[in-house]
Amino acid sequence: MKKIILQILLYPAFCIVLLLGSSCKKQLNQINPNAPTLVGNVNNETGVTAYAMGGVYWNGFNYGDGWLGNSYFSLPWGYHELMGDVVGGGAGSNNQTTTMGVPDSFTPDPVGAPGTVVTNPSPQVSIIRNYNNTAATASANNALYYEWTNMYAMINVMNTVLLQMPNVKGLSADKAATIKAWCYWWKGFAYAQIGTLYYAGLIENVPNAINNHFVSQAAIITQSDSLLNAALGQLKGISNQGDYNTVIAELIPEQCQTGLGQPPSSGQWIATINTMLARNILLNRLSPFVHGNPAAAITGASISNISSGDWTSIINYCKAGVQNGDNVFTARSSATNSFFTAPSGSVASLCAISNQNSTYKLSERIVQEFQPGDKRLANFSTTNGTFTGDATTNSTRYTLVDGVTAGLSGIPILGSRQVGGIEVYIGPTYEENALMLAEAYIQTGQIPQGLALIDEVRTYQGAGVAAVAGTGLNLAQALDVLTKERLAALAFRGLSFYDLRRWGWTYGSAKGGGRWGNNLIYHSTVYTNAYINYNYMDYWDVPADEIVKNSPGAGSAPVVNPNY
Repeated sequence: MKKIILQILLYPAFCIVLLLGSSCKKQLNQINPNAPTLVGNVNNETGVTAYAMGGVYWNGFNYGDGWLGNSYFSLPWGYHELMGDVVGGGAGSNNQTTTMGVPDSFTPDPVGAPGTVVTNPSPQVSIIRNYNNTAATASANNALYYEWTNMYAMINVMNTVLLQMPNVKGLSADKAATIKAWCYWWKGFAYAQIGTLYYAGLIENVPNAINNHFVSQAAIITQSDSLLNAALGQLKGISNQGDYNTVIAELIPEQCQTGLGQPPSSGQWIATINTMLARNILLNRLSPFVHGNPAAAITGASISNISSGDWTSIINYCKAGVQNGDNVFTARSSATNSFFTAPSGSVASLCAISNQNSTYKLSERIVQEFQPGDKRLANFSTTNGTFTGDATTNSTRYTLVDGVTAGLSGIPILGSRQVGGIEVYIGPTYEENALMLAEAYIQTGQIPQGLALIDEVRTYQGAGVAAVAGTGLNLAQALDVLTKERLAALAFRGLSFYDLRRWGWTYGSAKGGGRWGNNLIYHSTVYTNAYINYNYMDYWDVPADEIVKNSPGAGSAPVVNPNY
């Protein structure tokens, strides 16, 4: 990254570091002359934990995301959910949220009338390439900018904390280990986000330094794994759980310390890291399942097929991963001093209002993944009528219910605009861990074990549907159940695009991809067997704001995806 400007502001709850790379769109001009400084204030337990907290929740999950909603979970994650077909954009393009989630083409009814192909005149790849420039960023039209900015801002703060640790006084060895684990974990998380979305990235270990050696997406994931293992090493060495408990409670905002967001024990955090290591494998390999075919093949992809060894690693990690009842890392809104607001801070909150007025529109495709009679369908309503979109696939009959206002219970509340109404799961969860293990079992010939785990997840979420274990499903049938449940159970968790990608669904038809059997509204008619040819870029180019101001050095990996 190019030279970074360090500014520290004093907020009522805690001090927040704003680390702005040269690629950042905005810089704060007002600096409080009485604000704390790194040397003067981040030199004891209170100072360093406040600094480390702010670097994650404000730099990582808030700064620069005021264009649409007001956090990482509203805009960068919005692109994940758009490309995962969980939501569609509203009328008119804001931050390219209408265009980024529109497939190249679709056929409303491949076996009936009309069998014609409806083509998107502005394919996603052309949108990415035409708007990946600094002028578009300044006009809030470069989708590639936001995630990159947030994650590298977070990384820079964690680097700063690690560098400052020898100067922090009064910490026991276990308190210091907890803070170091925090830094390694969040750096590992950030690199995972970068490496799972972009074709190349930068490995930054020195704060505020200039680095123009770009490395491949695979190298970024390797760096993520290394940091996650470093966090494991710190946590496994902790002997005084009292010291650990004190510090972890200081690192997590009080507003998040409820429900499953209560501070995890060191063992629960270790489990979270194991699940994250499994996720890094699963989401960055192809496991094609196109049109019900477990033997489908995708050509011209940026990643390779998953191997039997990968499945074995996923099984081993998930067996030691997040379990039912474990605390995990979450985000919640609060009435004051919040790093995101209740009505606008997440994709789900922006969606949890009448589909005629919502920023994001609930997709027909996500609703169809729930079986008839599934109690979780109470999250969706048709009382607001059909929204007719200006893109080809964003029309929908459904509105996401405000689950708190509606008094939903016994099932996960997917959306709410009430303060503290929903848990936003930042990292892995029990359901994700169980469904990764289920998929690995199914793919390695242990279908009954995999189906039993799917039943456990459905029971955990209160679905109330018939069990699938013991029904004698074959591989294709079991994978059909698995794909539906992952999309249903993990909706609004920023994972759906990556699932569609690795199953081959987001690749163009010419590469062997596509999605079949979809509900879709076209010319006011509801079709239930539409074929969608998404043809989305599988790994994004590096944002122009980085490469224009930080030209790739000799030996750098390509920063533009050559497969598109």
